Amino acid sequence: MFDVALLGCGGTMPLPNRWLTALLASYNGKMVLIDCGEGTQVTMKMLGWGFKTIEAICFTHYHADHVAGIPGLLFAIANAGRTEPLTLIGPSGLAPVIAGVTVIAPHLPYELKLVELAAEEMNSVHRIGDFIVRTVPVQHTVPCVSYSLEVERGRKFDARKASELDLPVVYWGRLQKGEDVTVDGRTYTPGMVLGPPRKGLKVCYSTDTRPVPQLLEFIQGADLFIGEGMYGDDESLPKAEEHGHMLFSEAATLARDGGVKELWLTHYSPSLHNPKDYLEHAVAIFPHTQLGYDRLTTSLRFAP
Repeated sequence: MFDVALLGCGGTMPLPNRWLTALLASYNGKMVLIDCGEGTQVTMKMLGWGFKTIEAICFTHYHADHVAGIPGLLFAIANAGRTEPLTLIGPSGLAPVIAGVTVIAPHLPYELKLVELAAEEMNSVHRIGDFIVRTVPVQHTVPCVSYSLEVERGRKFDARKASELDLPVVYWGRLQKGEDVTVDGRTYTPGMVLGPPRKGLKVCYSTDTRPVPQLLEFIQGADLFIGEGMYGDDESLPKAEEHGHMLFSEAATLARDGGVKELWLTHYSPSLHNPKDYLEHAVAIFPHTQLGYDRLTTSLRFAP
């Protein structure tokens, strides 16, 4: 299963009842974290998924509510016993940010591998364990990217086709894994025994942006879109435009036009005391909208 947890739902600053927005995803025993604001390690501890198997930490941008929790989290990962390298991904500026915060997190027992996306590299693809991590540049007051986490689904193995090839069963597993097999001078390819491609799973995460065209294309067909709802009321549009944020209604419009299955709203302004008062602004546009809350989780499964 592809497990997803919204660790918090707040923007700008943590509140007594609202941790800062971050996403934790788990698949096949490995995890990817997106954003790490102040206190992220606390809500992760409350979630109970552990720290050691985090393979990568991805940053949308470097405002404090998305990075200030890094020193504590790096120590938490170390205390969990990790010694393998940890990958950090983010837009331009990653190296100086990490150099700064690790002044107070020295002597880690694992290497930090930085993947800094230059301006011309902000449309990128990375393989982290079984995750395909994609980025797209979006519109904020500083360089910022949105992420998708995708899990591929293997093509179905056709035992009948394999039997008809007179290929010994001992080689079937290699073909199923996508490897070519050569036996007695004849080469067998996976296409000979595998069915057509099957749809995988896709989760998109986007905060601190305006609803730009490239984001609409990026989220197409996602099983889950976790989108910013900084402001609930449409009257806040001038503020959203000035500061590079989205309204509930704008996130819902993206979800509807992008053909996603479900929308979770998140990254609420501290002034948004009761997000449920504005939920109808989104639901009227995209009915499959849910208000994000701290440690909201789901398990995504491949279609039958």
